[in-house]
Amino acid sequence: MDAKPEPGPLSESSELLFSFGVIADIQYADLEDGYNFQGSRQRYYRHSLLHLQGAIEHWNKESSPPSCVLQLGDIIDGYNAQYQASEKSLELIMNTFQRLKVPVHHTWGNHEFYNFSRDYLTNSKLNTKLLEDQIAHHPETVPSENYYAYHFVPFPKFRFILLDAYDMSVLGVDPSSPKYQQCLKILREHNPNVELNSPQGLAEPQFVQFNGGFSQEQLNWLNEVLTFSDKNQEKVVIVSHLPIYPEASDSVCLAWNYRDALAVIWSHKCVVCFFAGHTHDGGYSEDPFGVHHVNIEGVIETAPDSQAFGTVHVYPDKMVLKGRGRVPDRIMNYKKEKAFHF
Repeated sequence: MDAKPEPGPLSESSELLFSFGVIADIQYADLEDGYNFQGSRQRYYRHSLLHLQGAIEHWNKESSPPSCVLQLGDIIDGYNAQYQASEKSLELIMNTFQRLKVPVHHTWGNHEFYNFSRDYLTNSKLNTKLLEDQIAHHPETVPSENYYAYHFVPFPKFRFILLDAYDMSVLGVDPSSPKYQQCLKILREHNPNVELNSPQGLAEPQFVQFNGGFSQEQLNWLNEVLTFSDKNQEKVVIVSHLPIYPEASDSVCLAWNYRDALAVIWSHKCVVCFFAGHTHDGGYSEDPFGVHHVNIEGVIETAPDSQAFGTVHVYPDKMVLKGRGRVPDRIMNYKKEKAFHF
């Protein structure tokens, strides 16, 4: 039997369908440079605004502009709350984003909840649910108002799903509410430390207060959207502040019930990529089901002489992340359909 010739490089011949921008953990504050909680890594609070401006200028100048930008959460730093500067800092960042010529989709992270209640965020410009697409005659794919999640189609046959990783959390919730009590109970069951932000001695170090999880209601909704995407041969990109795959992340930074989210995703064939922030260090791994888990390096810990953002170029057979500064390039091939020829 003759061996098949090796196919040539596809990247040159396959056409660019569309692209999108990614940026994470801007964490702006009008403060002198500081350090992370461990005191091991520098944080550039003021300079993060200049990094954002540079990213926006770049996206606006790209020869084929991105269809949208994904902002992966932690847009301003929690320190703003201590200085009563939350609204002022958010307004400055949102005014900067207005220079962007394409829509931006905002994810909510822990620092959003250090600054604002969930109710405030729902009624703010950080709620970009108005950009959602609806699937006619499929009411099961409409998200509930109980969490901040939605899906949209930037290009035919590609569906993006934005998840709420703090749906189950003690952050941004009224302490007198049943949901707060339920989430505090879950947290305390897994974390006996007095300081609930400390993972010290934990068998499951993701159970800290600065993380959160996905409710069963949200996971059921995700399952319905992925079922629709499977049936319609769509490729899906999922966006979350918190990562869900241990090989791509520091174990302390994972969503509480990351295994539940993976179980839903792995029961479908449509998911190509999962983009997250939160870790600041970035990370990447392709899981056994061919899903590419990409954690984008955080702007907040990016030195003034570098950058931290990227543009993802989407082709019929792969996605290519072109990183800037400390965000590396990645080639993410779509998983091959397992074909059986008899």
